[in-house]
Amino acid sequence: MHIVVREATDEDAQLIADLTRAAWAGKVSVTSSGHRETAVQVAEHLRAGGGFILLVDETPVGSVRWLPLDSDADVWEIMRMGVLPTQRGSNLSQHLLEAVIHHGLASGVEELRLAVRLDQPKLRDFYTAYAFELAEELEYSHANPLEPAPLVMRRALRC
Repeated sequence: MHIVVREATDEDAQLIADLTRAAWAGKVSVTSSGHRETAVQVAEHLRAGGGFILLVDETPVGSVRWLPLDSDADVWEIMRMGVLPTQRGSNLSQHLLEAVIHHGLASGVEELRLAVRLDQPKLRDFYTAYAFELAEELEYSHANPLEPAPLVMRRALRC
């Protein structure tokens, strides 16, 4: 298995929208806006922040995006990370998370944040293994108002 994570470009917007919808189908609440992703929305996210695409044997199988906070460009929120159902169970999402962490470090970002639903204890454990800590005092700026508020986890990149 040959794994590559590459930075996304505007030309990847439709691919990322398709990957997000496919990765979230049957996994994430149907009220999530991720199920209605469009290439236009993805392109806006890529221009404002960025993203990565995960390829296995040259086939796109996952993606992730990040956006700087409106109130603090040195804090990025990781969003829309997903791997296709056929590729789950091989720890591939770690490659996407590691890519964002390394890119954040190289970019001089102070902190990364992400949201985790209350019903995802294994996912919280996964992020904890990458030095993310629960930050109950924070609210996720992209939270879905139709769902219970997710927990926010943060990782400082600069001391």
